[in-house]
Amino acid sequence: MGKKIVILNGSPRPNGNTSALVKSFTQGAQSAGNTVTEFFLDRMNIHGCKGCFGGHSSRECPCVQKDDMAQIYPAVKECDVIVFATPLYYWNMSGQIRTAIDRLFALEEGDGNLLRGQGRCCALLMAAEGNAFEDVLLYYDHLAEHLRWKNLGHVLAGKNGGIGDIQGKPELQQAYDLGKSIQ
Repeated sequence: MGKKIVILNGSPRPNGNTSALVKSFTQGAQSAGNTVTEFFLDRMNIHGCKGCFGGHSSRECPCVQKDDMAQIYPAVKECDVIVFATPLYYWNMSGQIRTAIDRLFALEEGDGNLLRGQGRCCALLMAAEGNAFEDVLLYYDHLAEHLRWKNLGHVLAGKNGGIGDIQGKPELQQAYDLGKSIQ
């Protein structure tokens, strides 16, 4: 039986290099019998975390804010794998994905921790103009460790400054292979 995979795509470009990685990963994952749900965060109305500690994980919408995270929470609650896909912006993940990750905290609050552990796995897909992935990898590794998720790995595609620069590069096959390896 296939896994349920959620992809949080933090790219602002639906046809950019990060999205090309997502497409290859998705094709690989689906070829292995998995179900993939992608959230293209730039087209969603998601507000920053208020740090109010008012969330309750067991509610249908665990956060006190009412925005498009309400679409993401149920999918994350039910998934086996979460994939973070983002371009490298100023030596970090994009603001779109960082905002969504912050808001996932509501699943850890209240009357049950529905985010940490739960047998989940995670992966990271990144495209960048340069190659300075170290800071993001440190954060990603700490996040996976904190949440007690199995880290399935990452695909880091550097030297992709313009839209479409990733075409024909080995990182697309790596993303496909990573998706296909999930069983």
